[in-house]
Amino acid sequence: MGEGDEEITIGIVAGEASGDALGAELIRAVRTRFPAARFVGIAGPQMVSAGCDAWYPMSALSLRGYVEVLSHLPGLMRVRRRLRRRLLRAGAPLFIGVDAPDFNLGLEAKLKRAGMRTIHYVSPSVWAWRRERIGTMARSADRLLALFPFEPPLYAAARLPVTFVGHPLAAEAATSASRRETRELLKLDAKQPTFALLPGSRLSELEMHSELLLATAAELLDALPSAGFLVPLASRDTREHFDVVRHRMGLEALPIKLLYGHADHALRAADVGIVASGTATLEAALSRCPHLIFYRVNALTAWIVARKLLLPYVGLPNVLAGRFLVPEFLQDEATPGNLARAALNLYDDTVTRRRLEALFAGMARSLTADTARLVADAVAGELRAAGIAC
Repeated sequence: MGEGDEEITIGIVAGEASGDALGAELIRAVRTRFPAARFVGIAGPQMVSAGCDAWYPMSALSLRGYVEVLSHLPGLMRVRRRLRRRLLRAGAPLFIGVDAPDFNLGLEAKLKRAGMRTIHYVSPSVWAWRRERIGTMARSADRLLALFPFEPPLYAAARLPVTFVGHPLAAEAATSASRRETRELLKLDAKQPTFALLPGSRLSELEMHSELLLATAAELLDALPSAGFLVPLASRDTREHFDVVRHRMGLEALPIKLLYGHADHALRAADVGIVASGTATLEAALSRCPHLIFYRVNALTAWIVARKLLLPYVGLPNVLAGRFLVPEFLQDEATPGNLARAALNLYDDTVTRRRLEALFAGMARSLTADTARLVADAVAGELRAAGIAC
């Protein structure tokens, strides 16, 4: 397959903002090499901008946790059935599931049984919990694209081919000059104590975390009156929700600068970050931002997850380090008092912040690879396996 060749349809599904970014980079990498590739499926705004035809909006999958998903399960299953039928009618030789394993793995398994080649992009956290998913992955995907170098050996016994493609965020990791440069870009005082507050990218996370972070900011401001806050919000809905909660709490006067997206700017500019667990914690590390990690979910979801955890930590920087490098405050421990005290302690401890920045720079180097080439190679290999000349 190359320039001028007959159009080839490739199915793709992403379920949240981080997957949207990865999917967009994949689409651009593949279409640079194979301009005839046409991507269709479930996509967010970045994937659409990269050229994906969104048959369904990504918001249809933007749910979290067992309890939260249950009420939407019939609708999700209906979308998955319709998408599968449509991909088969279109004669797509390849499907790529970008993260979203609860939705994508079942879809991949059915498409694979129907004769379609399947790639899963981003390993589920089998190193942290739900080790049984290794077998599920092998039955669902013909190839796995992994973001972390420690992941390929985990799948060796299952005989699932795994390609470490690096993490796209590592290619643009912060430098020693990034904090100064980003503060200039955002027109911030170079010496103002600045805290990045990251509540998450999904509306369900904002519903759980907005009040917590606003109360934390109020406590920080009481202790450090010169402090300022950066809050990146991923969508209009999340921004509106945050503003409603801020008004309800009577905290409109807090010195908060809201950013539409641009979590990287918030983290690069901040002295300290308070970051909801997830991909944003890795982004904080690659931004060289000393930070602490928090998260809250429905109590039943938390109980189910706790019974399956294999590691004592959940934050990606801690997983990569193999130890508690970054403090974690989960569920009942995630209180405004705990978060504010930990953030102030980290802000006051310049030695620890500099040490963390150096460790985070090393993490960036370990995750750097020629991601675009490796991803395009993997897609080309699976298309050849499907009988497509390329």
